[in-house]
Amino acid sequence: MTTTDLVPRAYDAQLTALARRHERAGGVGLQVLNILGSQAENLLERLPDRVKDRLESATTRALEIAMRAASSSRRSVPDQQGWLNTALTTAMGAAGGAGGLPTAMAELPVTTTVLLRAIQGIAAEHGYDASDPEIAKECLLVFGSAGPLEADDGADMAFLSARVTLTGATVHGIIGRVAPRLATVLGQKLAAQTVPILGAAAGAATNYAYTSYYQEMAQVHFGLKRLAEDSGQSRDALVTALRAKIAERP
Repeated sequence: MTTTDLVPRAYDAQLTALARRHERAGGVGLQVLNILGSQAENLLERLPDRVKDRLESATTRALEIAMRAASSSRRSVPDQQGWLNTALTTAMGAAGGAGGLPTAMAELPVTTTVLLRAIQGIAAEHGYDASDPEIAKECLLVFGSAGPLEADDGADMAFLSARVTLTGATVHGIIGRVAPRLATVLGQKLAAQTVPILGAAAGAATNYAYTSYYQEMAQVHFGLKRLAEDSGQSRDALVTALRAKIAERP
């Protein structure tokens, strides 16, 4: 079955562009793994047990801080271009990695805030009001994707096709849903930043990869949302067509 069997040909170009973005999102993590080399095996096992035990709660706090900071900053700080967000988090990752685990942990909520602001900026780019509570929750849902160091396209697509009823759901409820997966993703980042000798370089590389990844996934998420609204096609049909388009790519 081809994409033209699923949605009208008029939307094929948009789906192709989204498939390319999805492909780029899945490729950025390879840059980190190449830097880390053999030390990338079982990244989470590198973390001390005391850190692993409180990773989910730390992630939840980071998301709550990010929501407050990102929302308040929108009134005074304009959205930035993607390359600038990437440059900023890359520098922060280098600083976080240079000091080992303590500075990497301290850097976590700051990077999460910048990532959320970048996602909100992409929502605005597609014509959505990031201050709208429903769009704010959609922005949080982008963090439910697999992460740049996870070679699992299925997890990314599951995030895109998730049947989540946002209406009536609280931000806290969305954070509770997203935090467990994001904790694993950010745990890999923290572990990469503590690789001996490579600390600062690994920190810069991981933040570069994470920012690139989440910006691309936000483009796919809100691009599909916009395409569904503009075309009158159901989101499920478009996600299925996007799956087919990705499968067609070499």
